[in-house]
Amino acid sequence: MKTKAAVAVAPETDLEIRELTLDEPRPDELQVKMVASGVCHTDAIVRDQWYPVPQPVVLGHEGAGIVQKVGSAVSGFDVGDKVVVGPSFCGQCEQCLSGHPMYCVDFYDRNFGAKRGDDSTAFSTDDGESVGSHFFGQSSFAEYTNLPAHGAVKVPEDAPLELLGPLGCGIMTGAGAVLNVLRPKPGSSIVIFGTGAVGMAGMLAAKAAGATTIVMVDIVPERLEFAKELGATHTVNSKETDPVEAVKEITGGGAQFALDTTGVPPVFSQMTKSLAVQGHGALVGAAKLGTEAPFDIGTLLVSGITVSLVIEGDAVPKEFIPRMISLFQQGKFPFDKLTKSYPFDEINTAFADSAAGTTLKPIITF
Repeated sequence: MKTKAAVAVAPETDLEIRELTLDEPRPDELQVKMVASGVCHTDAIVRDQWYPVPQPVVLGHEGAGIVQKVGSAVSGFDVGDKVVVGPSFCGQCEQCLSGHPMYCVDFYDRNFGAKRGDDSTAFSTDDGESVGSHFFGQSSFAEYTNLPAHGAVKVPEDAPLELLGPLGCGIMTGAGAVLNVLRPKPGSSIVIFGTGAVGMAGMLAAKAAGATTIVMVDIVPERLEFAKELGATHTVNSKETDPVEAVKEITGGGAQFALDTTGVPPVFSQMTKSLAVQGHGALVGAAKLGTEAPFDIGTLLVSGITVSLVIEGDAVPKEFIPRMISLFQQGKFPFDKLTKSYPFDEINTAFADSAAGTTLKPIITF
């Protein structure tokens, strides 16, 4: 069948909306009509080849849509089901079987390989040229796409698909790092570096978990003010104030928990130094391959801190996405306040607004 898709063709170049041919879903796949897809920082850095994903390729990995076809080996899904789509994983390795599919031994190949395991792609041009597919197991910047059924999560019939796509990556990353990895207790303190969509999702999750001292650090005054509106108890402009000293003063010696959503080496160092004795920090921000960050092992050794590197919130999507939806429906996780919708043909405007920081979480609607 024919489908329109936004194709990445070169680094730092606008995506091209093209008509492509979509093949039939394989026995283990679903064909999904996309209703909406979030735009994530990872889409931009892959377009720009921070990670060497073959181009041309259809990106997009925060998709939500409606099942159109069900592969012959798939159970548990029917045509018409509403789904939110998460990353791909094998389901058979030690990490998958122990409840940590985001650390699947095949995670990189399955999500950044831009093809199926047999080297085929779901998309092609009229002249037979292959176009990369299965980015993060979905390639959701397309009106229709084929995806591994294990990555899809059924959601209620009344679920607002136009909002829910980002729960499959960006929002899951921030909220999952807090709720699944850091696990702040009621009454605890947390500092979050970065007020983008991931950082704000982490903040909303910390608030839902009962943290009572929530410090947001950034260099953009407007976003810091917005963080206060959403529940931050304190904000620090690290352009004007040493964030380490500020956090220690606010918390009385250091935060019990910390989250770095930036992937910027000096910020990572600030996070480690902002922690209290035996505090726990997590890094979720993506950096170019080979990036190294300073870590003062001499001074920090006696602090007994823990630092975790976290992918996709260490979530099990079929468990965690419904949990986020439930919190949202109860008014405890208003991630919708972070979003702005764009029609599909304005996808490059959405990328530009995301890069400029004027939109925290763009969502493309089809």
